[in-house]
Amino acid sequence: MTSTPTPSANFAPTAPRSHMRYMIIISLVAALGGFLFGYDTAVISGAIGFLQERFHLGADLTGWAASSLLVGCIFGAAGGGLLGDRFGRRKSLIACAFVFALSGIASAMAGSLAGFAWARFMGGLAIGAASILSPMYIAEMAPARFRGRLVSLYQLAIVMGILIVFFVNLLIQRAGSHEWNVTHGWRWMLASLAVPAVVFGVLLLFVPESPRWLVKRGRNDTALGILTRVNGAEAAGAELSAIGASLSQKQGGWGALLARGCRWPLVIGCLLAVFQQFCGINAIMYYAPEIFKAAGSSTDTAFVQTVTVGIINLVFTFVAIALVDRAGRKPLLVAGSFLQALMLGVAIVAFQGGGILLQVGILGFVAAFAMSTGPVVWIIISEIFPNHIRGRAMAVCTACLWLACLVVAQTFPRLLATLGPGGALGTYAVFSVACGVFVLAAVRETKGRSLEEIVE
Repeated sequence: MTSTPTPSANFAPTAPRSHMRYMIIISLVAALGGFLFGYDTAVISGAIGFLQERFHLGADLTGWAASSLLVGCIFGAAGGGLLGDRFGRRKSLIACAFVFALSGIASAMAGSLAGFAWARFMGGLAIGAASILSPMYIAEMAPARFRGRLVSLYQLAIVMGILIVFFVNLLIQRAGSHEWNVTHGWRWMLASLAVPAVVFGVLLLFVPESPRWLVKRGRNDTALGILTRVNGAEAAGAELSAIGASLSQKQGGWGALLARGCRWPLVIGCLLAVFQQFCGINAIMYYAPEIFKAAGSSTDTAFVQTVTVGIINLVFTFVAIALVDRAGRKPLLVAGSFLQALMLGVAIVAFQGGGILLQVGILGFVAAFAMSTGPVVWIIISEIFPNHIRGRAMAVCTACLWLACLVVAQTFPRLLATLGPGGALGTYAVFSVACGVFVLAAVRETKGRSLEEIVE
């Protein structure tokens, strides 16, 4: 990676507003993969307590009910890059939308924990694949000077999905008695996923394929047309030449990931992916109502507090979008990581007393994550790899992310039972500090550079 940006980093310094509007629309459609990611992963927060009663689950099986989806995510992420390289980013995302819808219906109809786990595993395949394909597609379409903000739309869509499903869970939870929720309510929560999945699939029919994938397949004329629509005619020709030169330099299979110049970016991407999850964000998102209930809140109050978590997550993602192409990736990651640790410390101190200080700690942690670690990690791992290995490299990094997410989801109920809330949150605070130190020592800035220039 280069250490300083070059003047050619922006292929379209004067791109017309109509081109930018077109790019924003494309990015928003692709980012809906993130909406389904957030919706499907967070829906379990409302269902998990009722599932625990319905199937009489202990701590470990409760963790399995929450994390079975994540096992599928690991496999989906591992295969998502290959899928996108073979069939294209767009067609692969359409397939993911279909599997999303099918999984939501199947998990809602499950008559046993085993059936539920298999249905959630199937949904995880789609989430894992989409978690590679959506940000990769946006990064490959976007002009360099706007790429950070546009890829951040993926994280924005994730938190929108989380917030919307928190509201949906709250409304369904209030629709009947506790007994009704144990029998039927959680099924409606899961079935609701089918609606946004169908919308996602339909909208994808109207967006173009990634120009970098098209060049890789020898379809230069089609790629040039798309680049012209995004950047303008003059800039499109220059970018097409740069893409072609990048792809012609090196080719290879999985072994190319270990070639000189690729190994260190792979290490950085994998470690950032693991740190993003080991900071504990999904322990909060998956188990938020249970955490608030453990602090003394009633069931309804805990669901309302969980909605507040979703709102804060959304608001501070806009902060990241505003800053990531101005302040840069590295400063946001460093500041956010240490702030996460500080806010978890506040929550640990306040937990015994509950009340407003506990909420400040939890909400402050979510805010710090939303403005830094959440979106910036996705941006960096979509940027730092050469064109010829991007799909495979992102598959490895994203599989590591989902494996780390699985570990967090599976172990949190046990941590909560053995160490208590303070011990569990303290573990995540340590990893937040470690993330900040690692970024300071090892991660270089990438803002303002084209994908081809980053890897020179």
